[in-house]
Amino acid sequence: MNHKILRLLFILMLFNSLVGCKKALEFESKTISEDGLENCKAVACPNLDIDFITVQGDSEQAQKINSILENYIIQSLYIGESETGSDATSIEEAMAGFIKMYRVHSAEFPGLSAEYFAEITVAPTYNSKDILSVSASSYLYTGGAHGLGTTRFFNFDPQTGKQLFYEDVFKDPAIVEKAAEDKFRKMYDIAQNESINAPGFWFEDDTFYLPETFGISNETITLHYNPYEIAAYATGPVEINLPLSTFADQLKYDIE
Repeated sequence: MNHKILRLLFILMLFNSLVGCKKALEFESKTISEDGLENCKAVACPNLDIDFITVQGDSEQAQKINSILENYIIQSLYIGESETGSDATSIEEAMAGFIKMYRVHSAEFPGLSAEYFAEITVAPTYNSKDILSVSASSYLYTGGAHGLGTTRFFNFDPQTGKQLFYEDVFKDPAIVEKAAEDKFRKMYDIAQNESINAPGFWFEDDTFYLPETFGISNETITLHYNPYEIAAYATGPVEINLPLSTFADQLKYDIE
């Protein structure tokens, strides 16, 4: 666990050095593992390593942001069958649910040779008085040939706690989409008059589109497609990085 704590602390230290006095929010880093759960003291549990940040303070905006990030962790740990996801009310409860399902599956399939595990990291990538961007990644193994890793981003207005989407940050998201498609075609050597799916991608209706979420750092807009989102698992995640400076006149928020 120590290397994970040091990793998150390093991220926070580097992050704080980048934004300096411009940062609008203060964070606390937290690490939770199965070691802290009561039902893991007598019986071995799957490894659960969760490193995340919370916004300090009890302001309304802090509560909104923390609630969204906590729900991400809770839903990431859910391995049940409900279409509505987990109804856990805390990260610890979600961890207990993950462990319970592992034990159920182990009882159903005694030959299960590999232990389940989950690793989740939530860390800031950009923080100013106008916008907070957070990267959230998870990797779960729940049996089978391989685990599944996913990454998504959350953007917030630090003054209100409101979650921000493409239309909230960019004046014309279509301009970002066009730049992303051009970069994507260049990355995979797809001619402008050629099908976007020619190399084997799965864009619906053979039309390029942006991923559900985007991240912001000091210099980059990151567009991340998870496995199975636009291609087979073997392709791995697909990431497009665009220079933030290119879209200075398209931003509704000041990026310092």
